[in-house]
Amino acid sequence: MQFFPIGKIYNFNAQRTLFGWISVFLVVASVVSVFIPGPQMGTDFKGGTEIEVAFKQAVSEEAVRSAIEAAGFSSPDLLRVNSGDHAHHLLIRVKEVSTIEAADARKIEAALCFADQLDTAKCPEDKRPTEVKFSPGGDKITVRYRSEPDLAAIKGQLADGVGGVSLREGDNNPSLQNARDNRVEILLKSKGGQLMAGLMKALGPDTVPETALRVEWVGPKAGALLRDAALKSIAVTLIFIMIYIAVRFDLRFAPGAVLSLVHDAVATLGVLIFLGREINLTTVAALLTIVGYSVTDTVVVYDRVRENFSRLRGATFDRIINVSLSEMLSRTVLTSGTTILSLTCLLIWGTGALKDFAFTLIIGIILGNYSSIYVALPLTHWLDTRFFAKFAPKKAKSVGAKKAEAVV
Repeated sequence: MQFFPIGKIYNFNAQRTLFGWISVFLVVASVVSVFIPGPQMGTDFKGGTEIEVAFKQAVSEEAVRSAIEAAGFSSPDLLRVNSGDHAHHLLIRVKEVSTIEAADARKIEAALCFADQLDTAKCPEDKRPTEVKFSPGGDKITVRYRSEPDLAAIKGQLADGVGGVSLREGDNNPSLQNARDNRVEILLKSKGGQLMAGLMKALGPDTVPETALRVEWVGPKAGALLRDAALKSIAVTLIFIMIYIAVRFDLRFAPGAVLSLVHDAVATLGVLIFLGREINLTTVAALLTIVGYSVTDTVVVYDRVRENFSRLRGATFDRIINVSLSEMLSRTVLTSGTTILSLTCLLIWGTGALKDFAFTLIIGIILGNYSSIYVALPLTHWLDTRFFAKFAPKKAKSVGAKKAEAVV
């Protein structure tokens, strides 16, 4: 399918200086935006608890914020989500997570009479546990006793929310898990459960549903590890792509390909920050997809340029670039257009992570096509003119000298 006349050559290089400065401005502005105002990191990277709540009726963000703060959470972030399934849909994030910090664990152990210095009146010898363990997720405590435990007394010890924890509702909590070694299991409310309980208490059951649509939490250490792993994955991808281009084509092609990939990733990130979009693992996955898509488009253009080196002998590099891009224009429009059309459907009818993924990819594909024309090839042209062209006369002279010697 041809969208443009066959044989018509467009002068793409005529405006390469203008678009080069536009690219520089776009990348610099994107780098600055990383620091000012800075990216809006998702829970995946900064840690915290996130819940999605579909309220039964309209509720103001101020009322929700007040209810959350009254439940003991600080600085909640609220985001209203447009969803066809739920008219009053809010995304709530808090920095608190379900994991129990060391200081809070010591308070809970003291309340359960598992400490060095205890009040013998409140903690007689036969009521003291021999072991207290906390689950990694912070939603369960396992306690062992020397004698048969008093479940009602244990429940009373933690009833006042010691260490910021709350018992999960139910008559069978705490429960005796093993009568032989007197092991008791205490189930705790997650931070998501505490959030829902605080909303229910303040706003009432007519407004707040019984359960949240989704509850997720990530610890700050895990978030930092995920962030570092994401940055390393992008860096390693760029290094291996540069090696591939250098081996597959020529050393002069590799810098342009890598610079165009960096341009696409950084500029896409800058656009997301400028628009106030959240940066999370879905965004990183989309950025890696953009890098793969962009290098594919660049490799196809480079391959056509290399073919035209042999076909158009004697032509200038400017001419070869314009011919190659004009020949690939219909293919680029068709491939990118159909991809963007599919992503637009996901953007319109998708939800949650699908919308974020589609939106990021659409931006990246547009920038990827632009960078193949006005970032990768101009840099390759500059390198060829500034460095590699110097060796061509010497090579030609050397070949001519050898032929002369052969004739003699």
